[in-house]
Amino acid sequence: MASLIDRILGLFSLDLGIDLGTANTLVAVRNQGIVINEPSWVAVDRKTRQVLAVGAEAKEMVGRTPNRIVAIRPLRDGVISDFEITESMLDNFIKKAHSRALFNIPRPRVVIGVPSGVTEVEKRAVYDAAKSAGAREVFLIEEPMAAAIGAGLPVTEAHGSLVVDIGGGTTEVAVFSLGGIVVSRSIRVAGDEMDDDIINYARSKYNLLIGERMAEKVKIAIGSAFPLPEEKTMSLRGRNLVTGLPESIEVSSIEVREALSTSVNTIVETIRSTLDETPPELVADLMETGICMAGGGSMLQGLVERVADETNIHTWLAEDALTCVARGAEVVLEKLDDLSRVLVGLDRTSSSRSGSGFGNRS
Repeated sequence: MASLIDRILGLFSLDLGIDLGTANTLVAVRNQGIVINEPSWVAVDRKTRQVLAVGAEAKEMVGRTPNRIVAIRPLRDGVISDFEITESMLDNFIKKAHSRALFNIPRPRVVIGVPSGVTEVEKRAVYDAAKSAGAREVFLIEEPMAAAIGAGLPVTEAHGSLVVDIGGGTTEVAVFSLGGIVVSRSIRVAGDEMDDDIINYARSKYNLLIGERMAEKVKIAIGSAFPLPEEKTMSLRGRNLVTGLPESIEVSSIEVREALSTSVNTIVETIRSTLDETPPELVADLMETGICMAGGGSMLQGLVERVADETNIHTWLAEDALTCVARGAEVVLEKLDDLSRVLVGLDRTSSSRSGSGFGNRS
């Protein structure tokens, strides 16, 4: 009876691929592509815990809210830090996506990307949040696998592929062959850490306190991992910690590159250590296919050139790198029977308790 109801609901609801990222959440609808790309921010009333705004609207409030309102990110380092707020955010995005559905029945099947290094407890938190937000069935896929599929890499073939997925909270490095991950690394150094590097650099060198949004703006505009053909400058605006007054400092891309060096070096070293553990036959394949860079953090200027220089392997940036995970999840939805083996399951005990089709598919 339950399966019949699910089939009927499936005729009128949309299947969603979700990249539940630390910095941005993207939602792809099967056969329609990306329909939502918004910051993973939620504005909440401190006393009532009522959600006041989600996504871009909430991010605009950061640093500008009265005492009774707080703008927060419910995910940190790629995992859920506030379950209730994450559930509300997912519910909001799912309803937005489902405004396109026939009869608007919000009971989708959902594929969600999770970092490869997460624990069973963290997987369960993502699964439960999606179910509580109204999903009919929930499938989890490791983010590097989803990114590789979204970038068009031949992950199911007997040929090595390597993807570096740099998000807001985590960097995922993985080598694939025959539909599985052969070697992988997951570190909690990514876009957020780069922003913190710029904030700390401004504080230590110029006694200037800047916000996260200012740091992110500078990183995108003049941040780099490799010398630029033409170095740039930009104004850093914040509060002088000595005088307590507003101040603007002109910084160069050379200085920002110095500030980012610690995080960039950590990411490069992680890629090198992954290659060091990769079987020689797959290394030979990688020298043909190259290293694919995906995720918003990989769009840092000069990072592709830096990785290629450090590894001696051709490195390329995936088309529309920011959306690779969501697009990969969408592909999995379209070919669920063929690609079911790339999904990751919860442990058998929790899967049997949940009663979903997830444990049976994986």
